[in-house]
Parts: sequence; C-alpha cells; structure tokens
Amino acid sequence: MEVKNCFLVVGILLALVPGKAHSQDEKPVRGATYTIKDGRMYIMVDKHIDKAKLDKFVQQYDLDDLGLPRVLSSKQVDKLIKKGWRVDTNNGSRLVISKLMQGVDQLGNPEKRMALAEEGHPNPYDLFPAQNDNLIYGFNRFIGKYPFAVKDSLVTFFLKGHNRAGQVLLAGSFTDWQYGALPMTRTDSGWIAVVPLHPGKYWYKFIIDGGWTTDRDNDLEETDPNGNKNSVYYKPNTTFFLAGHIEARDAFIAGSFNSWNPGDLPMQKGSFGWTIRLYLAEGTHTYKFVVDGKWYEDTANRNRLPDGHKGYNSVYSLGKPHVFTLKGYTSAKTVILTGSFNGWRDNELFMRKTANGWQLPYTLGPGNYEYGFFVDGKWVTDPSNPLFLSNRQSHTVNSYLIVQPNYTFRLEGYADAKTVCLAGDFNDWTPDALTMKRVGDAWIVKVHLSVGKHLYKFIVDGRWIKDPANPLWEDNEQNTDNSVLWMEER
Repeated sequence: MEVKNCFLVVGILLALVPGKAHSQDEKPVRGATYTIKDGRMYIMVDKHIDKAKLDKFVQQYDLDDLGLPRVLSSKQVDKLIKKGWRVDTNNGSRLVISKLMQGVDQLGNPEKRMALAEEGHPNPYDLFPAQNDNLIYGFNRFIGKYPFAVKDSLVTFFLKGHNRAGQVLLAGSFTDWQYGALPMTRTDSGWIAVVPLHPGKYWYKFIIDGGWTTDRDNDLEETDPNGNKNSVYYKPNTTFFLAGHIEARDAFIAGSFNSWNPGDLPMQKGSFGWTIRLYLAEGTHTYKFVVDGKWYEDTANRNRLPDGHKGYNSVYSLGKPHVFTLKGYTSAKTVILTGSFNGWRDNELFMRKTANGWQLPYTLGPGNYEYGFFVDGKWVTDPSNPLFLSNRQSHTVNSYLIVQPNYTFRLEGYADAKTVCLAGDFNDWTPDALTMKRVGDAWIVKVHLSVGKHLYKFIVDGRWIKDPANPLWEDNEQNTDNSVLWMEER
C-alpha cells in the first residue's frame, strides 16, 4: 500500500535520508541509484552490479544494515520488509525497494496534523494500525503512575521525573520513530506530549538527551523484528463498569477475549463500583465479572447468551452484524449456529425461525471464519455459500466466510482455463475452496489477509503454479516453490 506523504519538507531532506550526508559533487554509482519521489525513498540496484561498485554505493549512503549483497545473491527479502521497506521489483535483473519518509516539523504539531487529516491528507500517525488484524484485546499495565490521560482522540504521554534533562522526545510507531520524534513539554513532575491516536495498539520510547529508553513505569514491553525493546500502549475504546460491591477485596473481568482467565484483568475500585478500560477489536465478546472469586453476569447489560452451565454470559459487540441465514428446514425444532468465531460452542447461538428458514445476526470483525449449523443435532453446511474448508484431520467440511476482504488476488491470462482456484496458508491450502472469477483479461478473487507474511499458489485446471506476476517466492517441502505475499499494515 503506497501512501503519499504530504509532510515532506525539502529543507530537512538530508536529515531524513538514512545514512550520512553527501556532497553534490560525489559521482553516482553506475548500476545503483538512491532517489526521493512522492515522499518515499527509492533504492534501485542492478542484479549484475560489480561488487566494488556495490560496496561504494553502500558506503556512500551508509546502507550496511540492509545487507544488499546477501539480498541480491539469495533473493530473500524478508529482513528488508521487516525493517519497513517495500519491495517494488525483485526479478532477475534488478531490485527496487522503497520506504515512506516523514517530515519532522509538522509531526511535532498535533493541531496541524489534525487539520491536515480533516482536509483529507494521509495521517502519519496511522503507520502503525489502530486496528491490528491479529489483536483481540489490550490492557495497559502501568506500575509507577496512572494510565495516560485520554480525552477524545488525544492521548497525553507522560514520562515521570527526569527534571534535569535538557530535552526529551517521544518516538514511536505512530511517528515513524526518529523521523518524526515529538518534543515533550517539561512539567513539575516530568514531561508530557499530547498525541492524537485512534483506538488500538502502539509502540513507543522516550529519547532523553539523545538516549533511547523504554517507559520504566510501563510493565508492557515487546521486541520488534530488529531486536529492539519497545513499550506498548493500548488506546482503549471500551469501558466496563460494575456497580456496587464496594466492600469486595478485588474485582476482575474475564471473557472470550482473554480465554476466560479470571485473574488477568483487574478492575479499579471507585466511589460507586469498579471500572476497567480495554481495547477490544471488532466482533462479539462474551464476558462476566469475577468479584472475590465469584462470577457475576453484567446485570446492566441486557445482551446475553447461554453459558452452558444453566446461566448466562453478558455480550458486548463492536461492528456491523453479519446475518447468518439457513434456508429451508422449516420443520426442524432447533437450529444452532457454531463456528471458529465462538469456539465451536454448540449450546450458545440458537437461530430464529423465519417464514423461509432460520436466521441470526452475529457481529464479526474482519477475518476468515469456518462455520456450520446443527439442525436437530445433525451437522449441515451452508447450502447458499459456495466457499468451504476441508479439515484433513477430522475429515469434515465446514462453510467458509470472508468478512471485509482486504486483498484481491489476480491472475492474468489463462483465458482457456475451465477453473482457476486460489490456495494458501490462509485457507489451509484447500485446493478447490476459493474459486476465482473471470473478469476482463484476468481471474480474480477477494480474501481477507492478516498483517504479515502469506504463502499461496494458483490452481489452473488442477495444475499448481506460482504467481507469474509476483517476483517473491520461497522453496517448499516439495521443491515446487510458493509465492510470497507480505500484507502491509493499514
């Protein structure tokens, strides 16, 4: 996904280019170029470049960390992608990679950033996605200070102490790290910086007089692909409140989002009850409160589902419901929907009878799901859904649902083919589940892919082939190679 950066400032260009500054009279290296276009840095290297010339190019722009000699010899670009580079071309003759740049002056001004965003310009703070495909929930665990103050979209990052520091900067996934580090303001108890963020997960660090450090008052840390430790912050989007129980020693919330761990998410006691703020991804979440070891339904929430123990779980949903429909079976007594989205529970989602069959709205976040129906105890796949997934271990077939597809696979040519299908790690390599449609001069199919690396192939009239338009591939166990796709964060 290419994003044109409206924050590029020519006057600070050399400060943003990785590597050392160079004079205008330095001669360019033949067979390799470094250019700036539309807010992106582009590196082009001829695959047949002389080693001495390549070494000179790497030294000229201080690109040792990219490992270009190894990349050119092996075609393995995984480490480049993990470092934030996009592979635009990687064929037998040349390698072209690019990376988004960030100007630093506008990034230091949240008000200006918000004004530009309202005008329709791209938002540099969204480089790390608020909605992460693999993230279900998030809870902040500060140990030496209160959670960051949140007002509407603005989050006040706070570094406690360090009053003798001359300069403190805030850098993170939302600023493209050092390329957009934000100056923090000194207060009587530390340093603050106000940042507009959407709900979701973010990495950050403080730069204190040039020294990088994680937030020592934050118990959450993660290591990025380069081996750097970063503090983790979740911008919450959901508040749960349990009234009363003031005399209780402790209270927790537990639910489907944290595998029903009863002591994982502590609630904060207040004057009128207990509160907790979480980030929750789109979808349907079931939960209960645990007070002094005893489980309670949320009586303030009328939405509930059977818990399988003659009680109920409270239900909280985020997003647009998907309406599951099973036509026919009007003489059935009970029809139960079950799938990967609810742990295959067969006593929870009872469908409602309609004039033509059965129906149930259920909220799902973006993703790929397996499901089916129990009709009076008999397993039935969805006859109106041509997509399915075969489970090789259990020898069962489940219906397959794609919610909010975010990528279109395309295979040019093969006009005479009778059937073309897509298979990959996202559908357990089922060869005939995702049938592609002929549109114009190509075969296409839309799917949902999580952020990160995916392997895939096309099956043309039963013959497995790599994607001829994709230069990225890797060997497999059969030595027949798989195409490689890196899904970028959105």
